[in-house]
Amino acid sequence: MTDAPQRSHAFLVGGGIASLAAAAFLVRDGGFPGERIHILEELPVAGGSMDGSGDQPGGYVTRGGRMLEEEAYTCLWNLLETIPTLADATVSVREEITRFNVKWPTDAKARLIGKGTEILDAADYGLDMHDRLELTRLLMLPEAVIGARRIEDFFSPHFFETNFWAMWRTTFAFQNWHSAIELKRYFLRFMQEFPRMHTLAGVRRTRLNQYDSIIRPVRAWLEGQGVRFEYGVRVTDVDFATEDDGTRRVRRLHLDRTGQPGTYDLTDHDYAFLTLGSMTADAAYGSDDTAPELIRGKRDGGWRLWETIAGKADDFGRPTAFNGNVDEAKWESFTLTMRSPLLLHRIEELSGNLPGTGALMTFKDSNWLMSIVVPHAPHFDGQPEDVYTLWGYGLFIDNEGDFVGKPMAECTGREILTELLGHLGLTDLEEDVAASTTVIPVMMPYITSQFAPRTTHDRPLVLPRGAANFALLGQFTEIPEDVVFTVEYSVRGAMHAVYGLLGLDEHEIPGIYHALADPKTAFTVLKAALD
Repeated sequence: MTDAPQRSHAFLVGGGIASLAAAAFLVRDGGFPGERIHILEELPVAGGSMDGSGDQPGGYVTRGGRMLEEEAYTCLWNLLETIPTLADATVSVREEITRFNVKWPTDAKARLIGKGTEILDAADYGLDMHDRLELTRLLMLPEAVIGARRIEDFFSPHFFETNFWAMWRTTFAFQNWHSAIELKRYFLRFMQEFPRMHTLAGVRRTRLNQYDSIIRPVRAWLEGQGVRFEYGVRVTDVDFATEDDGTRRVRRLHLDRTGQPGTYDLTDHDYAFLTLGSMTADAAYGSDDTAPELIRGKRDGGWRLWETIAGKADDFGRPTAFNGNVDEAKWESFTLTMRSPLLLHRIEELSGNLPGTGALMTFKDSNWLMSIVVPHAPHFDGQPEDVYTLWGYGLFIDNEGDFVGKPMAECTGREILTELLGHLGLTDLEEDVAASTTVIPVMMPYITSQFAPRTTHDRPLVLPRGAANFALLGQFTEIPEDVVFTVEYSVRGAMHAVYGLLGLDEHEIPGIYHALADPKTAFTVLKAALD
């Protein structure tokens, strides 16, 4: 490696975990001076989809939460091993997560709940021989043969009624119409979870929500290195130049800085890292008394940059494959802020789990396919001791609820609470619970857009052909064998981008974990699949 970073600037478009990780790798492994790194973020806060906000009076909210995993998240752990926690600079974020999960291990005792609050035997996956044959067939087919076909094209109706599918789909948020390629990758990537799907014992959680436990420490470390965060900056276009030998470079970034146009011009020594698309673009919030709006018009810049540059090269991907059908990508989450332990105690009695040990509880027969999780308290920085939170989501938000008689998409926070209490068999407590609870629902039109059926050419490579000074980041790039909708995917892509552009051959990217390569794990997986 040359001394190029000492005279270079790096411009990172977007302030999500992909850009933050890329900036960290530039500094840590590339020797890049922090003050020469610019993170350009449209919103007033960094973190992208890994958010967490609110307070006790107004209510806390996260749009979602990523369940981390020990074996598969090798690049994320690599990053967090060198990021100190905010509370103790001698303890890394990785160490804090490890210690927390030793103290509060996941062992769900009520992964599936049936009608009448019956705790179902989730250890009975319900797969028959025909289901297993169909699953095997999908695993054997090359991705080029699977193409843009959907999950429902590969399985019979019985498979979709099994406990296995109810747990798998709600753990990872799959719909029957999603990409069969992506499901195959998930099976291969997380096959080690087959024997523990019913307890989710493989899940690793952060001490607080992921914004407070991961994003804030990473941001603080970057700021300590001099990295410049520029908020209120939307990158609207990128000028590329192609040389006679096919080498391509970014020459200019076009900006909208709080309503004022501007540019950044790049020299041969500068770099650009462009985040494409956004799973939480145009997220809208409701309240106890209002339902969240479903925004279809792409109001923020999460997709526009990709749409703008996609027409400039045939290998920059096809964003319309992912953002072209809101109704197949959307779902809705909700966060409860409880100022009384009443509901919490009743959930503990039903589930047999203390907060933070039970993972997802899915109401299998719910018309909304509602799932909830009660995190360990506090889940937010500064959360009072007598305040508790619960997070949940619904996959079938256009169906009428079992108890409110209207689609989840049209429900206020109070109506979502009514539906939840109905499934918990606690309608008698509704007035008392509602009086001490705030419910904030969030509608996300593109939350599973990365699962859309696709061909092998719809997602661009992290390093497109001939890219000399630019890379593409995020959930809509192509990393062979890895799976989207994970923090690991964004961090791995950032590592490929930085190491590839800077020629950091001495730094090895952690390999993708393959459960079947370990004979012991392969045996337990096979046993679980056949039992």
